[in-house]
Amino acid sequence: MKRIILFLATNLAIVLVLSITMRLLGVEPYLNAQGLNLNSLLIFAAVMGFGGSFISLALSKWTAKMSVGAQVIETPGTSEEFWLVETVRRQAQAAGIGMPEVATYDSPEVNAFATGMNKNNALVAVSTGLLRNMSRDEAEAVLGHEITHVANGDMVTLALIQGVVNTFVLFLSRVIGHVVDRVVFKTERGHGPAFFVTMIVAELVLGILASIIVMWFSRQREFRADRGGASLAGRQKMIAALQALQRAHPAPLPEKMAAFGISGGMGGGLKRLFMTHPPLEERIAALQAGR
Repeated sequence: MKRIILFLATNLAIVLVLSITMRLLGVEPYLNAQGLNLNSLLIFAAVMGFGGSFISLALSKWTAKMSVGAQVIETPGTSEEFWLVETVRRQAQAAGIGMPEVATYDSPEVNAFATGMNKNNALVAVSTGLLRNMSRDEAEAVLGHEITHVANGDMVTLALIQGVVNTFVLFLSRVIGHVVDRVVFKTERGHGPAFFVTMIVAELVLGILASIIVMWFSRQREFRADRGGASLAGRQKMIAALQALQRAHPAPLPEKMAAFGISGGMGGGLKRLFMTHPPLEERIAALQAGR
């Protein structure tokens, strides 16, 4: 329930901020008696598409901490915390990025994630389940994987791609709704119900197609992050960590952080198109083949 309330509150705040932004920019309503104002529609789509994506990115560290209850390690109090912080520090230096915040969160599941808007001001968090069920060599490889996500700027790149596809979805769905309303239903002035119904259907269909593009990129990032983890911690350690994840069958992270975790869900057929992560066996095979 806490995660749902947080998700709804965050998205309502984003919509409010973007609405105020468009009013300050003087963007005219894109719907008028003559039809669509394409210039206003494009600005609307870009502000909503990119704005929502980057505001979510800017809030990602705060949202992550709140949704999983992550506790940042300010001063290590145990040997395990000391090892965790020093390992992240060493890997961050090797990757050429600023020291991320290091956090743990209470969960029996074996998982970890990285997030943040800036590679020099990121967050790396691991579950207590990972620390209990993985050896330090395996955990070191997982940390290397997450540090590579940060060093590669994957969070920003994914936000850019999401912003582009959001813009196209918002723009094209309204153009399609307008064309159907005018050509098929012969509405001459203003817009009838057909515009709004068609727009909603088109937005759903285009949104599904757009998510396939975003998820494809997300899966490619995982192979690169695995190679980075192998470089920082050692190839055999990275392979062993992925094999440990196979045995653990980790539960998925909350939706907004799923793409930045070490492991994703399982699926085949059409479901594979919507997976944030490639199957673990493919990732292991790629590392074993030196790819």
